[in-house]
Amino acid sequence: MNTRQWLEKLVAFDTTSRNSNLELITTVRDSLQAQGITPWFAHNKERTKANLFATLPATQGSEAGNTQGGIVLSGHTDVVPVDGQNWDSDPFKLTERDGLLYGRGSCDMKGYIAASLALVPEFLAMPRAKPLHLAFSYDEEIGCAGAPSMLAELQERGIRPEGCVVGEPTNMQVVVAHKGINVFSCSVHGKSAHSSLTPQGCNAIEYAARLICAIRDFADAYKANGPYDALYDVPFSTMTTNQIRGGIAINTIPNLCEFTYEFRNLPGMSPDKIQEQITHYVRDHLLPKMQAEYPEAKIDIGVIAGSPALETAEQEAITSLVRALTQDNEKRKVAYATEAGLFQRIGIPTIVCGPGDIIQAHKPNEFVAIAQLERCEDFLRKLGRSLQAT
Repeated sequence: MNTRQWLEKLVAFDTTSRNSNLELITTVRDSLQAQGITPWFAHNKERTKANLFATLPATQGSEAGNTQGGIVLSGHTDVVPVDGQNWDSDPFKLTERDGLLYGRGSCDMKGYIAASLALVPEFLAMPRAKPLHLAFSYDEEIGCAGAPSMLAELQERGIRPEGCVVGEPTNMQVVVAHKGINVFSCSVHGKSAHSSLTPQGCNAIEYAARLICAIRDFADAYKANGPYDALYDVPFSTMTTNQIRGGIAINTIPNLCEFTYEFRNLPGMSPDKIQEQITHYVRDHLLPKMQAEYPEAKIDIGVIAGSPALETAEQEAITSLVRALTQDNEKRKVAYATEAGLFQRIGIPTIVCGPGDIIQAHKPNEFVAIAQLERCEDFLRKLGRSLQAT
């Protein structure tokens, strides 16, 4: 299948993060197996989702059969929801209009996966002194929650790639750095009472609101005082509360309020130290006030997901290679997070470069330009040829 055909097939799978991706991932596995490649899966705990990793071994001379070193092509298979969005066409049916291919995930980032899969027959025909690896993950869209199990197994198997290209949409431009993402849940436990008897209760919503306002104060401090990196479109670390739920009736003091918050840290900033600000505020300021009203009050904070920031050095071989293949020497950093930081954390230098524009991601009528997919194919062919012995 060519890239267009692969993309049509991939878009047709509704791999919204709340769903399983197994139908898509087994389709990819079956295609690779039919070409003589043996992928392996790294499942989630419930075995309802899986990452796929596959290696095309080296073929040249004394290196034939070698699976060490080489380059990883990495992409995520999940997509964001279409709920409440007004699409002009079926989001799970690839539709072409004016040189653009519309569909959920066409840009973010099934286009890159489609191009990678379409070129597998060409990769297999190329002489290679080093292997080429494919890594397709689940649950990237909910905090890069899926890839860690794949990378842990990669280390257990002793596979040590030399570089990685994460194909998030960058208009096929080179991105060398991005922020980290850290997502947390918070449950504030108070005491219920009739709303006419407020001294007998402990209002979980009101105390949650105080914590949410504190998080905003911390965010405002980073905006005002830095540290800064001017190469980012948002040049400071950010913090925000994005979901909240609490209360059962208008005349009942709520005993529970739950919310989620996140922060996105610049490379070089410790996520643990950022989180410590919140922990200290809860422990030293908020909880004592709650427990003065209700001794059994508590605040539970849990980690939902997280992915480290990325900053790849210019002297890394993968940086030099991708810059040479794309003829792009500009230094770019982005505020959104990817799985690239996870690869870098286990010692695999990583670059972000893929087809499409991040502006189109997550929106109704998401699309990728056919011209972008063609540029991606050209880049991947050159990448494959770069693995030949010189």
